[in-house]
Amino acid sequence: MTNESAAGTSLPEPEYTSIGSLRGPLMVVRDVQGVGFDEYVRITTDEGEQRHGVVVEVDRDLAVVQVLEGTAGLNPAATRAAFEGTPLRIPVGPRWLGRICDGRGTPVDGGPPVFGPATAPVNGRPINPVHREPPCEPVLTGIGVIDALTTLVRGQKLPIFSLPGLPHLELATQIAAQATAGSQPFCVVFAGMDLTHADAQFVRGALEERAAAGELTLLINTSDAPVLERIMTPRIALTIAENLAFVGGRHVLVILADMTSYAEALREVSAARGEIPARRAYPGYLYSDLASLYERCGRIRGRPGSVTVLPVLTMPGGDITHPVPDLTGYITEGQIVLSAQAAARGIYPPVDPLASLSRLMRDGAGPGRTEPEHRPLAAQLLASLSRARQVRDLADLIGADTLGETDRRYLTFEEEFDRTLIDQGPRENRTLQDILERCRDVALALPRSELTMLSDELLGIDCAATAQPGRRSS
Repeated sequence: MTNESAAGTSLPEPEYTSIGSLRGPLMVVRDVQGVGFDEYVRITTDEGEQRHGVVVEVDRDLAVVQVLEGTAGLNPAATRAAFEGTPLRIPVGPRWLGRICDGRGTPVDGGPPVFGPATAPVNGRPINPVHREPPCEPVLTGIGVIDALTTLVRGQKLPIFSLPGLPHLELATQIAAQATAGSQPFCVVFAGMDLTHADAQFVRGALEERAAAGELTLLINTSDAPVLERIMTPRIALTIAENLAFVGGRHVLVILADMTSYAEALREVSAARGEIPARRAYPGYLYSDLASLYERCGRIRGRPGSVTVLPVLTMPGGDITHPVPDLTGYITEGQIVLSAQAAARGIYPPVDPLASLSRLMRDGAGPGRTEPEHRPLAAQLLASLSRARQVRDLADLIGADTLGETDRRYLTFEEEFDRTLIDQGPRENRTLQDILERCRDVALALPRSELTMLSDELLGIDCAATAQPGRRSS
């Protein structure tokens, strides 16, 4: 990390040695003058160790500093604090591409520190709604069920809701490895938070090829890292992405996994600061804090590039009303929901299409965006899947043998839906043309009379073929 201005290194600030109490990640500095909120602090121990902090509260001549590395081992009588006069800033620019760093942006790939022609504050600002350009054009992930039914759109924020134990990290990593924006310049910023070392090694290995191609920045915050690093990681990732998008003209996909870990870190720091807790002990400002991150994505009128955010979060106990998914749902434009039942049947990715939704899909799919038949196929498949679920419940109640021919075809449709469209390998990258062809195959498992949203031309069938479900005319 650095706190240099775009013009050069700032002048050294006077050091304060009047260190008061230490509590958790917080340090109180007395007798300060001219110190402001969110100011960056350099802390030097008696052994010459450098630590870093941010001012979180100022009361007359007292400043409360949040120490990013924690206060363990600090001796108040031999510690010095220098206030930089500006918020924490990091270098920005294309030199981040291809780099693997820890959660604070320090390289762990054996390369030199990242330098750039300019710096930017890590806290940033949400995009002004007046200058927002409506999201359009798809980001294709290579995941069949997502690209077909919950299309991700450039400039959108679309979270993945998961449960502990489901392969949400594997899915997020596969999306990071495969996602494209067509022929447009594209890159990925992946921020992993609270990862075990095994998970961190898996992510590095899975994304090694994309990093080597100079299309990826990887930030890894491990579980044994300081808790405050977890709070900084998504902010650093978004700061890097904003410059790559709005200055460098790239379409950037930012993946944040796992935002529940981020919120728990925020709760821990809030408790250390003695703040009054709100629902389930989370701070009352959790909504605005999440919004300050998610709303940094989008497109800016008159500027190239876009920032698309794909947050991943686990729902404790599978509770979608838990504060983190609940508040995330208010801020974002839909959700991709993973299902424990689908995972139990061996389906990967275990996405529940009926619980998932992309509110901006109408702007990113269809004529001029993907293919003219995309949206009609998606609407028909979702409507038919809903009917198939009802038939499945009825079959469990009265037995499949008592169902009519059409209802039995719906059971076949559901099986074909899972096997042909949803289920795919963790390294399988499907093209949009392949995905839409699979959608047609799945639809043709039903009688022609049930496909009321689709034309014969779209399905590529004639009257003779309708008598033979599951087969198209030559």
